[in-house]
Amino acid sequence: MFDFKPDPVQGKAENYRQLHNAADALTQGESDGIANMANVASLLWEFVPDLNWAGFYRMGEGASGKDELVLGPFTGRPACIRIPIGVGVCGAAAKTGETQLVEDVHAFPGHIACDAASQSELVAPIIRDGKVIAVIDLDSPNKGRFTQEDAAGIESLAAMLSDRI
Repeated sequence: MFDFKPDPVQGKAENYRQLHNAADALTQGESDGIANMANVASLLWEFVPDLNWAGFYRMGEGASGKDELVLGPFTGRPACIRIPIGVGVCGAAAKTGETQLVEDVHAFPGHIACDAASQSELVAPIIRDGKVIAVIDLDSPNKGRFTQEDAAGIESLAAMLSDRI
């Protein structure tokens, strides 16, 4: 049995270190990427406070033959299944290969409102061999919820997962 729980009084950096260690322990040696994403989505929900959605979109091929993001394992309300590259916060992260830290999603051009409660968003690309293969997506019902420290913690997690999903 696994019982990964953050200490509510520890600092943010320590919280992300423990999240990284828990994700490493759960995914190391497991070859099934979907299982790994499912466990990490659950860990994100446990370790990152003030979320209303935590999960993954993975690169896939759309009906037109073009790449798009396809919903992966997550925790939260039902979500958009497919997102075109370059559209919304997740699509921007997939297109640029850069983390998107958005304090107010309603001010983000082309924001996709899968959950009307979402006010801020953090999306980090997962890159393997120079290509985006997925993104980690975190939504919060609080404006300005995410900081550069959050971005660094999620980017570290994304780097570790790049050969595990």
